[in-house]
Amino acid sequence: MRRIGTALFVLALVVGLLSWTFRKTIAVRLMQRVVTANLESNLIDELPDGPHVALCGAGSPLPDADRSGPCVAVIAGKRLFIVDAGSGASRILARSRIPQGKIDAIFLTHFHSDHIDGLGELLLQRWAGSGRAQPAPVYGGPGVEQVVAGFNTAYAQDVDYRVAHHGPQIMPRGGAGATANPIAVPPVGVAQTVLSEGDLTVTAFRVDHTPVTPALGYRFDYKDRSAVISGDTVKTANVQKFAQGVDLLIHEALSPELVAVIHRAAESAGNSRLAKITADIVGYHTSPREAAEIARDAKVGYLLYYHIVPPLPLKPLEEVFLEGTGDIYDGPITLGRDGTLITMPAGSSEIEQRDLL
Repeated sequence: MRRIGTALFVLALVVGLLSWTFRKTIAVRLMQRVVTANLESNLIDELPDGPHVALCGAGSPLPDADRSGPCVAVIAGKRLFIVDAGSGASRILARSRIPQGKIDAIFLTHFHSDHIDGLGELLLQRWAGSGRAQPAPVYGGPGVEQVVAGFNTAYAQDVDYRVAHHGPQIMPRGGAGATANPIAVPPVGVAQTVLSEGDLTVTAFRVDHTPVTPALGYRFDYKDRSAVISGDTVKTANVQKFAQGVDLLIHEALSPELVAVIHRAAESAGNSRLAKITADIVGYHTSPREAAEIARDAKVGYLLYYHIVPPLPLKPLEEVFLEGTGDIYDGPITLGRDGTLITMPAGSSEIEQRDLL
């Protein structure tokens, strides 16, 4: 036994020395294998037919290691749509193996900076990853024209550089940037059809994020499955109306209790600016329990929280955030983070959750 132990020790030592000696070669070969695998497959091709939702940003303007700026990827069949483009959206999509070149359209709920500050990078990666000849359609309420024009202007010189460097066959100039598609904001109780193609219908409805206007939520219906994205809003009957009976409700949530902790700390530190902001933001968001009430009353199949405020760096804080929600809504609840995926295969009632990151 002693000889066997000595032999195993020597073998382990030799393997370790060889690994150290050839570590660069091994690392390069592993990199090549991973890159090849990623280029030969992607998440969209692996999913069954149906609508699926991935969080390419589950957070807010406040920095959170697990939650980037708000972004929701909706996969309908083999088509890809993005709702909002917060900071980090493009990189979360890349890490989730969701090819940005496949983006067919982008929908903006409103024009707060945290919902649009990743748009430039997202548009660039869509163009570079697809070689499409047409720019990305960006839908939003009145004012989307100004947002899109601003990003197109900011990236105009970058477009020139890339066309000159790679050539128009690789980077066709006509596919750069975006085109604005303004949505006439419907009155409360009415939905506006934004896109209707084959088995897919996307509708927009008004939400209340006063003083921010326009502010929209979106509903996606694909075959026999459905999902609603609330956008930023207080609790409103309009969200409940258009979420009635949907398979999945993706709803924003702010914890008044946890924001109050930051508010008190700001007051104690003499930071009047932060104290004012933390007092203000509670008034135009929905609490986790209020979102659970909407899910219960609308009889939705699954509740997914996103646009999480404040950041939740410790697991017990997640428990505080969700406290009482399970007593209100008895369906499945997920506290979203970057890479949360909800799959809803068509022709079934199945709803499954997994993490992509």
